[in-house]
Amino acid sequence: MTNFMFISGMIGKLDPTDYVGFTFFVGCMAMMAASAFFFLSLSQFDKKWRTSVLVSGLITFIAAVHYFYMRDYWATFGESPTFFRYVDWVLTVPLMCLEFYLILKVAGAKQSLLWKMIIYSLVMLVTGYWGEVVDPSNAALWGFFSGVAYFLIVYEIWIGEAAKLAKAAGGNTLAAHKILCWFVLVGWAIYPLGYMLGTDGWYTGFMGKGSVDAVYNIADAINKIGFGLVIYTLASKSQTN
Repeated sequence: MTNFMFISGMIGKLDPTDYVGFTFFVGCMAMMAASAFFFLSLSQFDKKWRTSVLVSGLITFIAAVHYFYMRDYWATFGESPTFFRYVDWVLTVPLMCLEFYLILKVAGAKQSLLWKMIIYSLVMLVTGYWGEVVDPSNAALWGFFSGVAYFLIVYEIWIGEAAKLAKAAGGNTLAAHKILCWFVLVGWAIYPLGYMLGTDGWYTGFMGKGSVDAVYNIADAINKIGFGLVIYTLASKSQTN
């Protein structure tokens, strides 16, 4: 880690044929561009929606900064930047959960819903990191705990309190909530699959092992920018109504 801190002041040179490194670079640029878009559009929204759009910009900005370092780490060492990826997720995933709360406040969402989803997300990420890095010999067990937390988030937004609040809000809020739900159900599903490909467990026999950095990078960009664009669209439609 010390060596990397010294080297990180320099830009690692990517091999032109390194498609994984290319996805780190593109992910960084795409999320930085999205951040600029969200931040520069803030003035067009009233106070009610400004926070939601600001959070969208923060999600992509935090990710862009981490992707800059992850690209450099990959170019320098040729290894998956697992630590930096989890640091990014532990900051951005709770913010994505915050987006659900912010759009559902119009239907009476309470802070208890927000904290419940943040706790689920942190449990999902901490246990995932523990199984992948700290205690890989028990990766399947830690992956189970991480998966349970993930499905609790899915339950909450599709069937639980968040789903009921979205239905009560109706209109544009309900439509935006449903799209965000699909992002979590489909877009986030790549992460537990990547976990299983990168660790040893009962699933290794039929799934095998392999690097999923390129897929992670593409999924991160789609999920985080997509989340923000859904919020931006909801805010824009609500301004005109």
